[in-house]
Amino acid sequence: MKVILASQSPRRKELIKMLNIEAITIPSKVEEIIDERLSHEEMVMDLAFQKATDVFRNHKEDLVLGFDTLVILGDKIMGKPKNKEEAKGYLKELSGNTHRVITGCAFIKKGHSSSFYSSADVTFYPMTDQEIDEYIETNEPFDKAGAYAIQGYGSKYIQSIYGDYYAIVGFPVSKIYRELKNII
Repeated sequence: MKVILASQSPRRKELIKMLNIEAITIPSKVEEIIDERLSHEEMVMDLAFQKATDVFRNHKEDLVLGFDTLVILGDKIMGKPKNKEEAKGYLKELSGNTHRVITGCAFIKKGHSSSFYSSADVTFYPMTDQEIDEYIETNEPFDKAGAYAIQGYGSKYIQSIYGDYYAIVGFPVSKIYRELKNII
């Protein structure tokens, strides 16, 4: 049985090695369907499950892990910015404020499926327009929910974290370890 990450994230592939597990990555091609009736926690677990299910269809003898991460400020979901203007807008909103990051995880193998979420509250220091522009020029904000990477250049703008750091990165290591102990 192979372990498959239904993800193209290099961070997730690197972090699973901390669990002494060699995994392959096969990104899901599913078009995400967001059910607005769900809570944010249910939403990330459902999206993670959609991705895992998509990959599992062609890998029924393997264990497939799916993931989704949401950045939420107030009630606003901040996805991956489509362009510099959207990234700048997100960072201006996050500047000096606290937001929540939730990562949903889904596990599917023959005879088993489960999901959970992990979260953290993140507070940004106030950022100047110049800092926001300089950060955007690193290109790090793109392909990141909320337009920042806490493990990268974005770390210098973080005032505090309350919760699971690895949920912010998109791979809650300790919860994944505990879940895998039960199913491998």
